[in-house]
Amino acid sequence: MTLKKWCAVLAMSAGAVTSAIAQSDFPPSASAKQEAPRLVEVMSMAQLEHLKLWYAGKAKNWDLAAYELRQLTNSLAEAAIFYPAVPVSNVTTMKEPLLSIADAIAAGDDRKFAASMRVLTDGCNACHASMGRGFIAIAVPTSGQPPANQIFPPLEKPRKK
Repeated sequence: MTLKKWCAVLAMSAGAVTSAIAQSDFPPSASAKQEAPRLVEVMSMAQLEHLKLWYAGKAKNWDLAAYELRQLTNSLAEAAIFYPAVPVSNVTTMKEPLLSIADAIAAGDDRKFAASMRVLTDGCNACHASMGRGFIAIAVPTSGQPPANQIFPPLEKPRKK
């Protein structure tokens, strides 16, 4: 499945998520609560994925950027699925920026990528504010130095003989 299609499926399936939550045993049973990650863990992963997505795009490593976008999309879906207090509409409003980022990655368009990341970041902060968590604010990284334990520029692929 293409990245763009994956983002669209996530966004369109939000209605199904709402229905599934309404028909399930939410709040989750004790055993389900033990298996579900804490919301802070899901959101911490989303923040890290956002950061890595940014640096992968800035390095024009579109394969890594596509991977990180899928991971971020999954984290947003988990937040909506596991935590009914997170309005599904907050997740579905991310559809357009996610699709725009997917388009930029597919085209290798670093300007569209940067602009779409800013829109996505604004959406994250709007979600936090709507949940009474406006004090949790994220930003597009401004430092030229990415985390020191990952290589972001694409590596040369071994040549086939």
